[in-house]
Amino acid sequence: MRIGLSTPVVVQVPAVASAWEADGTAEDLALIARTADEAGLEFLTCSEHVAVPSAEVASRGAVYWDPLATLGFLAAHTCRIRLATAVLVLGYHHPLEIAKQHGTLDRISGGRLLLGVGIGSLAPEFDLIGADWTSRAQRADEAIQALRASVGVEEPVYQGAFFDYSGMTVQPHALQRQVPIWVGGRSRASLQRAMRLADGWMPFGLASEQIRDLLRQEAAPSGFEVILGSGRALDPTGDSAGVRNRLIELAAAGATTVSCSLMARSAEHYCQQIIRLAEIATALGSDHEETSR
Repeated sequence: MRIGLSTPVVVQVPAVASAWEADGTAEDLALIARTADEAGLEFLTCSEHVAVPSAEVASRGAVYWDPLATLGFLAAHTCRIRLATAVLVLGYHHPLEIAKQHGTLDRISGGRLLLGVGIGSLAPEFDLIGADWTSRAQRADEAIQALRASVGVEEPVYQGAFFDYSGMTVQPHALQRQVPIWVGGRSRASLQRAMRLADGWMPFGLASEQIRDLLRQEAAPSGFEVILGSGRALDPTGDSAGVRNRLIELAAAGATTVSCSLMARSAEHYCQQIIRLAEIATALGSDHEETSR
């Protein structure tokens, strides 16, 4: 199992974020990113919301840093860890906009982009920016196909019901020709979309048993990734056994990768948590290898 980090500070969901994050700084983020990079974690994340309806703040939180600016900053402070949008809302962007903006991020980071994408879940936000809510699922399907044809391509060509382009040059473009695409969501339709069009599924808001049941209903293609969130904020230094058990539970639910949220008292304590998390994950991997022999 691989371990990624649900980056603190940049998204502050009330039930998960620690108190120190409210005053977290870019310097804190740089320190955390370097620590995660050196500890061997797989990725850092950042989500997308243009503006959250005030009525939703109590449950969703109000803080959502812009993913492109944030991941570009984190790229400059790291060497190997990957940079994941978790997730971009496809209905807010033309595919070539994503290909140019995040392709540039992929290039300046040396090919470390992971594109997490979703259809969106906030109708007022769609209305705010003039995006089409009713056709968002169909547009998302086509947008993923358009991204497959366009990311990492100098002269992309795509023809569909919602997007149709040729004779256009995109420079710079992604260093990776096939940037991994993960689909977020919490429905069987999102899992089917991921299996049909993408490389992995990033469910949210589902219990382990619900995820396990959905995965049993579908035949995953070879190499398909299942990226599960830790659900709650983990405490590796204070409850190593609990963290170990949670990772085992998520693996049993079908996770190939876990995106972990961590509790902490400060940025420095958060870095200690990262180091201990990496040690727990490494020990789990060693135990699995020993058992498999």
